[in-house]
Amino acid sequence: MNFQFSTAQQILFGEGRISELSDLIKIQGNRPFFITGSDPSRFDNYLSGLKPEIYSFSGEPSVENVATASAQAKEANADCVIGIGGGSPVDLAKAVAAMLANEGDLVEYLEVIGEGKPLPNPAKPIIAIPTTAGTGAEVTKNAVLFSPEHQLKVSLRHISMLPTIALVDPELTYDAPPSVTANTGLDALTQLIEVFLTRKASPMTDALVRQALPAGANSLRKAFAEPHNSEARRNMSIASLFSGLGLANSGLGAVHGYAGPIGGMIPIPHGSACAILLPHCLEKNAIAARESGNTELLNRFEALAQMVTGKPGSAEDVVQWSREISADVGIGKLSDHGFQEHHIAELVTKAQRASSMKGNPVSLSNEVLTEILEAAK
Repeated sequence: MNFQFSTAQQILFGEGRISELSDLIKIQGNRPFFITGSDPSRFDNYLSGLKPEIYSFSGEPSVENVATASAQAKEANADCVIGIGGGSPVDLAKAVAAMLANEGDLVEYLEVIGEGKPLPNPAKPIIAIPTTAGTGAEVTKNAVLFSPEHQLKVSLRHISMLPTIALVDPELTYDAPPSVTANTGLDALTQLIEVFLTRKASPMTDALVRQALPAGANSLRKAFAEPHNSEARRNMSIASLFSGLGLANSGLGAVHGYAGPIGGMIPIPHGSACAILLPHCLEKNAIAARESGNTELLNRFEALAQMVTGKPGSAEDVVQWSREISADVGIGKLSDHGFQEHHIAELVTKAQRASSMKGNPVSLSNEVLTEILEAAK
């Protein structure tokens, strides 16, 4: 068996660790560039003695955001980048750190819509600080960016985009609205499940899932209903972090093969897309495993059932659990977000080209992928 494992140079985890931020920044550079959401003032207390150049934005990062923020960072002669917020500011920070060290058009380096060229120079130092428990972007080597022109989410990817420091403080997630807790949490749980099922799973990624998924599966409802439940928030932060570690080293599957393209077509939270598609993708993977006699995959479904329900089970139990937890936190259908019948053919084509689809444990035909969308819509 061959596998490799890469991650951030340093991971700092624990309640209250955000208080270390100003000292950490001073170690990384003298001219920090700070990227966050629409209200950067909420982090003022953690920037003692620093006057970083700041770029704030709302929504998901776009190709245009990268161009604007990178120009601002270069004008400021920034030597390190700090991304604090949900997955969007963290992803944008990684992209800006990459472009800060490299010349040329961003599109040259983008997957799918560009040439996918490797970065000539390593990205500038990055400090990634999540304030949600979902994407695990603080330990991944890619930035997911929206291209309005192509109606697609695509990745900028390079090993040097792994953050220098990932600072994960569960207390930063306490004030996340219930809808954000639900969407990001379901993204993390879906990622853990796909990391365990992917054809590129390894003993390292299996260990991460086995540690994080049982506690995460048992904690999302609690974090949703009790925002300041410290144990639940800690478990969800671990689930998010470990899902990022896993996907960065093993890839994902059909759910995320769909979720990226669909996010470029309709305004749907990424976690909602994942949660809606998860039971249907799991069901089709299980059917394919039975029809082909893939006992290894069926055994993995049994292991997942034990992890998410706490008792022995099969693929059907994992599917049922995924339906129930989504319903409990208010996740509906794709049509609730504007998805319509005419989107299906285009989405199937885009999903087949997605990098995540290549990690799915079985190959799914266009017919099966269409059936998944028909059931999820």
